Amino acid sequence: MIRTPFARWFQTFLRDTRGSVSVEFVIIMPMLFWTFMAVYVYFDGYRQSTVNLKAAYTISDLLSRETDPINDEYVDSMHDLLQVLTRATSPTTLRITVVRWDADEDRYYRDWSVVRGAGISALTNTDVSFIAELLPIMPNNERVILVETTNTFIPLYGIGMENISLDNFVFTRPRFAPQVLWESS
Repeated sequence: MIRTPFARWFQTFLRDTRGSVSVEFVIIMPMLFWTFMAVYVYFDGYRQSTVNLKAAYTISDLLSRETDPINDEYVDSMHDLLQVLTRATSPTTLRITVVRWDADEDRYYRDWSVVRGAGISALTNTDVSFIAELLPIMPNNERVILVETTNTFIPLYGIGMENISLDNFVFTRPRFAPQVLWESS
């Protein structure tokens, strides 16, 4: 077998391991960097979802402790509180509804409903019938405060994840009064 200088050089090159770590690093580094960014974005998404849920529970708990009628200023302050608690970078929406169970008619009724933010409207009695399976079982004429919050999670880095709408649905029973009244009612 005749070996040319080129063939000898090529075989020596194949056996040489100097510099292989640098080549492997150049190949692996983009994937490793993308993985770190993806983990951060997913963690941030779950964190934002948890913060939004805790904010909804906080607002629901504050409302459940009210003995005075609720007015527009109070709801505006609850919406401001939602934005502060979530540190929202996108618009937030807050809907507060008081729902009553009527055992004689076997259905839920809306006492009052208000919205702050864009994208949704106040609940009507018809809307309440559509979400009845999400509401708790209650005794006759019992009321719950339904707090719904919406916020959009916008990923910080472009890893292929779309914007995600974070919607929360929380209900709480009034604590110190049989019902939470709206000021004009």
